[in-house]
Amino acid sequence: MPTLTEDAVGDAGNALFLATACDLAYHPAEVGVPAFQQELGLDAALVSVGNTQAYLCHSPDHIVLAFRGSESPTSIDGLKDWLLTNAANLLIAPQGDLAAEFAAAGVTARWHQGFVSAVTDIWPVLFPAVEAECQKQDRPLWVTGHSLGGALALLAAWLLKRQFVNVHQVVTFGGPMVGNAEVSAAIDREFGGKVTRYVNGPDPVPLMPMMSLLTNDYAHCHAVKVLGGGEAADLLAYLRSAGGQVAGAVWTGQAMDAVWALVQGRMAAHLMADYRKLVG
Repeated sequence: MPTLTEDAVGDAGNALFLATACDLAYHPAEVGVPAFQQELGLDAALVSVGNTQAYLCHSPDHIVLAFRGSESPTSIDGLKDWLLTNAANLLIAPQGDLAAEFAAAGVTARWHQGFVSAVTDIWPVLFPAVEAECQKQDRPLWVTGHSLGGALALLAAWLLKRQFVNVHQVVTFGGPMVGNAEVSAAIDREFGGKVTRYVNGPDPVPLMPMMSLLTNDYAHCHAVKVLGGGEAADLLAYLRSAGGQVAGAVWTGQAMDAVWALVQGRMAAHLMADYRKLVG
């Protein structure tokens, strides 16, 4: 059984533990709850609101918040809907009940609209549960997620810190970008080296939202660990290979289809099972 080691940022054992938690997070409660106990020694409860789900897990020594990724992680269509629909409008200054927390990232900070909406939906239920568990006993809180779940993990960690909840580490696997350069800089600054992004080199999802990169300033947090002995996939290489000579933000339907055909061919590198194998 893998274990967590406190204060060991980037530790392989921690990565395996949290990758296992992300994998188990895809299960429904009747399967996931006993699996968390059997495989990781964690008592778990599924928190679900709309299309957003997370497992809040705990032991005498640790608390783990694991966000579920896309319901169909093998399908490009769901990811395409999440990441690229109305791409020109996706980077926003959030409004509503959590606007002040997100605005704390900076005057020009802009966040991914879909991810903000998802974490906002679950927050009124999730935050009291996390806060109550943290108040029971002082233990490190680990926040993790794969794919879409990795994006939500970053946003949730930001919101928890704004509510004075101490987040020990944030570890994501194959996560897309969540905001512009000011957002990524704010996350790096506020978490002081506590964020680790694991990327399988050929995985295209960490490049997303890729079309918006042509018109919007999406950016990643800096702490990345590339798995599999290679280098992280390069956006421009994808575009040159798939779309040929593409100038500025001018995209034809044919070029976009070619890009997505290439991305779909590499989706196997995005599977959580592959990440779990690589970190193990």
